[in-house]
Amino acid sequence: MKLWQKGHGLDKEIEAFTVGNDYELDKKLIVYDARASTAHAAMLHKIGILTKDEFENIKKCLNEIEVLAAKNMFEIKQEDEDCHTAIENYLVVKIGEAGKKVHTARSRNDQVLAALRLYARDEITEIKNKTTQVITAIHTFREEYGAVKMPGYTHMQRAMPATIGLWISAYEEALEDDLQIVETAAKIMNQSPLGAAAGYGVPILEIDRVFVAEKLGFEKVQNNTLYVQNSRGKFELLLLQALQQIMLDINKLANDMMLFTTIEYNFLKLPAEFCTGSSIMPQKKNPDVIELLRAKTAMFSSYPQQITAIITNLPSGYNRDFQLTKQPFMDSIELTKSCLGMSAHVLTKLECNKEICEKAASSKELYATEEAYKLVKKGMSFRDAYKEIGKGF
Repeated sequence: MKLWQKGHGLDKEIEAFTVGNDYELDKKLIVYDARASTAHAAMLHKIGILTKDEFENIKKCLNEIEVLAAKNMFEIKQEDEDCHTAIENYLVVKIGEAGKKVHTARSRNDQVLAALRLYARDEITEIKNKTTQVITAIHTFREEYGAVKMPGYTHMQRAMPATIGLWISAYEEALEDDLQIVETAAKIMNQSPLGAAAGYGVPILEIDRVFVAEKLGFEKVQNNTLYVQNSRGKFELLLLQALQQIMLDINKLANDMMLFTTIEYNFLKLPAEFCTGSSIMPQKKNPDVIELLRAKTAMFSSYPQQITAIITNLPSGYNRDFQLTKQPFMDSIELTKSCLGMSAHVLTKLECNKEICEKAASSKELYATEEAYKLVKKGMSFRDAYKEIGKGF
C-alpha cells in the first residue's frame, strides 16, 4: 500500500517511470528513516496521539527494522516506491493500528528530507575522517622527503627553486581549508525539517518540532515550513560544492603525480604493485590508479551540475523533480570517499627520487630571480637588475 493511495491502482508503466530506482537508492536511508520515525513517534506520544504501549511497540518494531537493514535483510519493493512506505507497511503488518498512526503530523516530503540529512551527517563524518587520513599521509611524506630540493614550475616551465616539502604541503593546507568548507555545509544541513509536512505545516495538532530536532541531534529546527521544501536539492548542492573543493585538490595532486612519475621528470616513484602493464609493450609500468583518480575527480563535477539543472526554474514548494537529486547526491558522496581512500593509500607508498630532484634543482635558470635581487641589494633598481640578468637567458 502506497502512502498516498486512496483506493485506485496505478498504471504499471507510470509506476515504473515515477518510481525509477528510488527503491534501490533508499536502502541507504532505511536506518535513518527508522531513527527519524522513532523520534517522531516519541513526539506523538508526548502530545497524546500515541499511548505508551503504542509508542513502545512502534519503537521496538523500528529497532527491528534497523537490525534487519544492517544485515541487508529489509526489503523495499518497487511497488513500495521508497523506504518510507516499506517501513510503514512493515509496522502495520507487525503491530496493526498503531502502525497506521505513525504518519500522523508528517508528510513523505519532510520524512525523506530528515532521512537524507541524517544520512548526510554520518557520511560527512566519514568524509572528514578520510580527508584527515590524506592529510596525515601527506604529513608523513613531507616529514621524510620535505627537505629535498626540486624545481618550482610556472607555465609548466622551470621557474624558481622549491622543495618537496613546499610542493606537497600545499595540498596539506588546501585540504585543511576544504575541511572548514565542508564543516560550514554540514552546519547548514544540520537542521530538522520534520513538522514542515508538505511545506505548509500541520494543522490543529500542537506538535513539538524542537523536541524531535533534539532527539535526532539536529542543531536547530528549520523554521519556515515552505523553505524546508525549497531547500530540497539546494542543501544537497551546497554539500556537493564543498566536496568539490576536496576533489579539485585531489585532481591537481593526481596531475602533479602523473607528471612527476614520468621518465622525463622521474621525481617520484610508485611501487610496482601499484602499477599495471601493457598488453603489447613489455616494459610498461602504468600508474593507472593516478589516472583514474584524475578522471574520477573530474567526473565528480557532473553531479553538482545535475542537481543545479534539476532545481533551477522550479516554482516554490515541493515538486517531484526533487526525487532525481537523490542519485547524484549519493553517487557524489561515494565517489568522494573512494577517491580520498585511494589518495591516502597511494601517498603512503609514494617515494621520492632524491638525487634526480636535487640535480634538477641545480639548474642555473632557477636562480635567475635570486641573482637579480643580489644586484638590487647592491643598489640597482629591480627593473635594471631584471634586464641585466635576463640577458643571460
